[in-house]
Amino acid sequence: MEIGKVPNSILESLILNKLKYSRKDVILKPGIGEDCSAVEFGEYACVLSCDPITGTALEIGRLAVNISCNDIVSCGVEPIGLLVALLCPPGTTEAEIGLVMEQLTAAAAEIKVDILGGHTEITSAVTRFVITCTAVGRCLKEKLITTAGAQKGDSLVLTKHAGLEGASIIAHEKQQELTDVLGEQIVNEAKGYMKSLSVVKDGLAAAEFGVNAMHDVTEGGILGAVWEICEASGNGAEIFIDKIPVTMSTSMICEYYRINPYKLISSGCMLISAADGAGLVKHLNEAGVPAAVIGTMNGTKDRMMIVDGKIEMIPQPESDEIYKVV
Repeated sequence: MEIGKVPNSILESLILNKLKYSRKDVILKPGIGEDCSAVEFGEYACVLSCDPITGTALEIGRLAVNISCNDIVSCGVEPIGLLVALLCPPGTTEAEIGLVMEQLTAAAAEIKVDILGGHTEITSAVTRFVITCTAVGRCLKEKLITTAGAQKGDSLVLTKHAGLEGASIIAHEKQQELTDVLGEQIVNEAKGYMKSLSVVKDGLAAAEFGVNAMHDVTEGGILGAVWEICEASGNGAEIFIDKIPVTMSTSMICEYYRINPYKLISSGCMLISAADGAGLVKHLNEAGVPAAVIGTMNGTKDRMMIVDGKIEMIPQPESDEIYKVV
């Protein structure tokens, strides 16, 4: 199989379909497009999510914190803390571990979450740092938001701009090559997107406004997230490619490497399904979060994108575009 997340069809047949036992206090179960699980604790739900960082060695601590906490906030929940498993290759120095911990603690402090514990070891099972985080949050059960909650007629709203995580990772990994070709200003702008990977503000503001579903945009990019929110909710969607924000830096990096920005890993973006898309965009903008309506949910099973006035089907997500570069 290709590098990256296991395709959804295989995930469903080989993993999800083999999960047999189900306790009554598990109120949000694993599923395609669902970022989290939730367990009942009286009137509250304990929301949990687990994610690894494997695609890059640079800024791995910051990525690990934000990627995991982004999943929690997709349920409309403020993240509380993280358990961190840090696997280091042989030859790792104390200074390198210290740097990763500085990244972890700085990113956690920025979004006000605690690092609750975890595990650290040197192992020949990895050739570079691998971090796996389990994030935890809590909310009243009736306030829980799921990806499956998207409704026919909802607007689809996207925060920030497509491909920002992928562009930032590529700019860090290929800094000298890109500087020679595109210039220092473009590269520095893309590297700076690393500071915009959290969607905690996005998700909490959207939950405050009132939405039906949220989905953190990760591997597979914007198109993958649209496909997954349709799969989870049983609806179709129609999106307009020209309404999806993409910066010049991301576009130039994608053009240089001949990759698709709409299929590029995009942590830092939240895809939101809401009855009042225009009102949500206004509310998000007032909270300091850029956002745009990019399409609608419909009652069909079709997942469509409008490109230059022509209708194309959104395919099932495949290996992320970033693996063509790094």
